[in-house]
Amino acid sequence: MIAITGATGQLGRLVINELLKKVPAGEVIAAVRSPEKAADLAALGVTLRTADYSQPETLKSAFAGVDKLLLISSSEVGQREAQHKAVIEAAKAAGVGFIAYTSLLHADTSPLGLGVEHRATEAQLKASGIPFALLRNGWYTENYAASIPPALAHHVFIGAVGEGRISSAARADYAAAAAEVISRDDQAGKIYELAGDESYSLAEFAAEIAQQSGEKVDYINLPQAEFAAALKGAGLPDGLAEMLADSDAGAEQGGLFDNSKTLSKLIGRATTPYADVIKAALAK
Repeated sequence: MIAITGATGQLGRLVINELLKKVPAGEVIAAVRSPEKAADLAALGVTLRTADYSQPETLKSAFAGVDKLLLISSSEVGQREAQHKAVIEAAKAAGVGFIAYTSLLHADTSPLGLGVEHRATEAQLKASGIPFALLRNGWYTENYAASIPPALAHHVFIGAVGEGRISSAARADYAAAAAEVISRDDQAGKIYELAGDESYSLAEFAAEIAQQSGEKVDYINLPQAEFAAALKGAGLPDGLAEMLADSDAGAEQGGLFDNSKTLSKLIGRATTPYADVIKAALAK
């Protein structure tokens, strides 16, 4: 049995869909916080089990009979280290034989603040004795595409990346990679640095929005603190605003760049061009 944690999340649902192209639905467990929100997954024929990162008592039973586990990192930045530790301990207690974990691109050297909790989780995996693989995911292009509506409204796309280049890929590309790794039997010890085939600056990203929309959109680069303040002013929670600004600052230092094309090699196709993600966002 293969279990996917966070299966009702944006990445998790895509992983389930990709995995069902490779294995029968009866071999897949969707480990979710709220089964009532997973009727669409149940309709696909997968088994639903309650698994809440913050409620360790739910985890061991969720992983009973599981051979391989995909641990999709928690969305709760600041709580990830403890939550992931609970998952790993429950997996060990349940006798899980292999874990694939969605970490961060070049987590061991990343200048992004997000790297701290990912490094801690990678260390926990090593200490657990459970065979594991690391899916070190780069940025989702959708992270920047989410800023298209305000960019069109104000004719500016703001950030703090400077001239830093970003090798992002679509969320679906990373989902395909996760499904590939968790469905294979030869993945213990593998570390994948996953990123898009192409890279861009945010000035180029803004120019592509302008070209496709026919609207004027200029990139304005801000100091990290000013960018965080602008995000808070736009209504983002303080923690999220600070995280995004820190990530941009890390990207300026090269933290979101990789030209190995490991992701496209793993999934057997080119990664989704950022222009395509922009096109899809504009069509909504």
